[in-house]
Amino acid sequence: MNSYDFNSQVAAITGGCNGIGAAIADRLAASGAKTAIWDMDISAPEERVTAIDCDNLFLTQTDVSDLASVEAAQAATEEKFGKVDVLVNCAGIAGPTSVLADYPADAWRKVQDVNTNGTFHTCRTVIPGMIARNYGRIVNVASVAGKEGNPNASAYSTSKAAVIAMTKSLGKELAGYDIAVNCITPAAAKTRIFDQVSEDFVEFMLSKIPRGRFVTVEEIANMVSWIASAENSFTTGAVFDLSGGRATY
Repeated sequence: MNSYDFNSQVAAITGGCNGIGAAIADRLAASGAKTAIWDMDISAPEERVTAIDCDNLFLTQTDVSDLASVEAAQAATEEKFGKVDVLVNCAGIAGPTSVLADYPADAWRKVQDVNTNGTFHTCRTVIPGMIARNYGRIVNVASVAGKEGNPNASAYSTSKAAVIAMTKSLGKELAGYDIAVNCITPAAAKTRIFDQVSEDFVEFMLSKIPRGRFVTVEEIANMVSWIASAENSFTTGAVFDLSGGRATY
């Protein structure tokens, strides 16, 4: 396993109690980072999270769709660890699977609130401190659905396309600082988000992946650990593919 130096750095990971976020928290903590997890539900984190040295772990209940909640999480993290060097936006929901003409309007708004607005809220909150210190790494978790659009998942696809565009825009805005803003576009991974969609939709997603399997959360964490590292000092506003050969661009 490649190792990157996160000693003396603080990483904030949204949705970090389970799934992709938990794997990233585990990987960054193993590389020396103090790890703050901002999650809506902190009652039952995965074992890999609870195994992190308690002196280097901070959990705070956070609703990323609420700017005030995110600002409170930032303040609490700074009180605990002093700063935020790395932000990884993993919090997200799938929403129901439905054709657009029948898509519930309240569910559409909820998906945008969590996936798109949540990413906006966290970036908006951490950026001033990163600018003041002239250092930061932001990694947004988008999806191959944001590139290609999944049928019967218009809300999710739209939200992840917005995250890609936001990443590109913000990367350009902050290019004059030692701040890198990038995103990843993974294919589906077997996490709790599968509970939000039908079995037929899961099979559809698998059928689209040339590798013939889902990406693992550890594979995602491996890529994120480099993107979030100080070694990634040039690339910004980029989209890193983790689609198993599915993406066509």
